[in-house]
Amino acid sequence: MNDIDPESVADVAYGLFEIFLNRELRTWGAYLFELVEQGIDFRDDFMEIFGQFEADYPVLAEALYRRFGSTDTIYSLLLQGEGVVPSRTTQMYWIVQDAPQFPSEDIDTEMGGKWLIFVSPDEADEAWRKVRAETCAGRLGISAKVSTAKPNPDAKDDRAVIYVYTRDWRDEEDVMRVRERLREIGFVERIGYKRNIETYHGEYSEKGKRVTFYSA
Repeated sequence: MNDIDPESVADVAYGLFEIFLNRELRTWGAYLFELVEQGIDFRDDFMEIFGQFEADYPVLAEALYRRFGSTDTIYSLLLQGEGVVPSRTTQMYWIVQDAPQFPSEDIDTEMGGKWLIFVSPDEADEAWRKVRAETCAGRLGISAKVSTAKPNPDAKDDRAVIYVYTRDWRDEEDVMRVRERLREIGFVERIGYKRNIETYHGEYSEKGKRVTFYSA
């Protein structure tokens, strides 16, 4: 245990807390991004949810106290866009938005896959708002996620990337339905679709090698 990097623990703790926070807010009928972007004061809800998190995961909560000093600091970061706006998120590598009608476990099966949208960092916030809105409305796939401003050692280039997930890569009609909707909201350039199975096998695009299953 002494060899565990405290910063790595804090990274994991923060990511799990955001998942916990979003889940609890959804059960109360709100999205975190709605509260932040509409300037709604949700401090009381935040404190209640953090208290639940601390009771369930005391070690992770302690890691957050060590990094941030107080819950007030975490709440202030959220109000500034942490975990909501890609360009303002520095505590985690990805922001995730699940479609409300699908269980989160559907995302990580070998039958799943995703459209990959690459944009410049200064375009990421607006691109993400479009994808997030369509995902929440159930007009895209089962989930979406976007890379953030936190430097990622696994990133292949300097662009931001948005993943738009579908449940089953074999369902070409559904896969292409999602692609057409992406065109309708402004993503008209050709993009690729990668199956989860290639990701699980560690297969990535390299010079002379493509791992996209669909391209449209």
